[in-house]
Amino acid sequence: MVPSRRVYLLLVLGIVIVPILSLFLTIRAAIAITLLFDAVVLLLMVIDGLWVQRSRVQIIRELPPRLSIGRDNLVVLKVTSENTNAQIQIRDYYPTGFGVSAPELSAIIPRNSTQELTYTVHPTQRGEFPWGNIQVRQLGFWGLAWDDWQIPQSLPVKVYPDLVGLRSLTIRLTLQSSGSMRQARQTGIGTEFAELRNYRTGDDLRFIDWKATARRVGAYGNAMPLIRVLEPEQEQTLLILLDRGRLMTAKVQGLQRFDWGLNATLSLALAGLHRGDRIGVGVFDRQMHTWIPPERGQHHLSQLIDRLTPIQPVLFESDYLGAVTNVVQRQTRRALVVVITDLVDVTASTELLAALSKLAPRYLPFCVTLRDPQVDRLAHTFTDDVTGAYARAVALDLLMQRQVAFAQLKQKGVLVLDAPANQIADQLVDRYLQLKARNQL
Repeated sequence: MVPSRRVYLLLVLGIVIVPILSLFLTIRAAIAITLLFDAVVLLLMVIDGLWVQRSRVQIIRELPPRLSIGRDNLVVLKVTSENTNAQIQIRDYYPTGFGVSAPELSAIIPRNSTQELTYTVHPTQRGEFPWGNIQVRQLGFWGLAWDDWQIPQSLPVKVYPDLVGLRSLTIRLTLQSSGSMRQARQTGIGTEFAELRNYRTGDDLRFIDWKATARRVGAYGNAMPLIRVLEPEQEQTLLILLDRGRLMTAKVQGLQRFDWGLNATLSLALAGLHRGDRIGVGVFDRQMHTWIPPERGQHHLSQLIDRLTPIQPVLFESDYLGAVTNVVQRQTRRALVVVITDLVDVTASTELLAALSKLAPRYLPFCVTLRDPQVDRLAHTFTDDVTGAYARAVALDLLMQRQVAFAQLKQKGVLVLDAPANQIADQLVDRYLQLKARNQL
């Protein structure tokens, strides 16, 4: 039981009226009346607090089955008041370290009704966390006392990679596959036969199917040539190597680079599975920490999420040559090999350059790096301050060093994508879909 502000005001009022009463009564009488007044206020407060305990609200918390890192996850509190209008204050004991939109909720719940109170939590780490009870305060009918109690609803919660983004990507890919977002299919582009159609002006004569045309002439007497329409091969192999070494422990916009890379890995895997590819994933530092062999089918995505979610980055230098050698030994057929990591400069990334060069031309190597948007902002912000000018010079030098490293990679036949960490997943999926459409693999 907690006194309300009204109680304190009444007690202060009792002190204020003592001088007034002393004008008409003796000092003792005035003090006695004031003490009696205070005693009555406190007694009414106790009665009010005890009475409200008989009409406590009921609260049920609803959480998403899996929380997504780096996203605002909605939490719903269903509050039911049965006997009276209830003025309440709620504090939910969410895990320490989570960002929250509203640390405390207040509402007035009409009698015999249920109201939903919502707020969002923003996790910045993956793993399992304890979620505590719900602390509730309910104001009494006279407004003199708050009844303070806890509702036991503690439970463990798990934070996964960006599942919200994966759901959005699933809808997008489904729309593309169903024809809502039609893809242009060109004659002769790809290796898999799609259909036969009539020859049109401008079609490549090399793709005329003379046998089918001859059968058509024999059957129908129609001499219109038939063109073979080809589309990119669907069942290919995509291998994703995710670096979890020292460079991936740095935080970018609240999340570690590894978490951004993990989100991009799952997004790319989802796109590959939708396109019928076999997807394999390796997570490495100074050795291959986790290897998930290539498989196809949507069930494989659940396996990837379960296997990759517990992995955390470590303060070890990454062995790129070892990771690439491991892949070459496991995968003998041609595949698209995507390495998700970060670059500092040419000197520090010599081993990465050598490793990716080793993949070409037998495999199609693809280097994906996660840039810090803050470095971009510093590089493009003009300032007269000496400290700011020095920071800008360092940022410009870092960007120049990255560009030199990327130029060397491109000269050796390596595909390159360098994008802000918070945009890498979408850009990587778009680039992969372009590769599939052009049949570059």
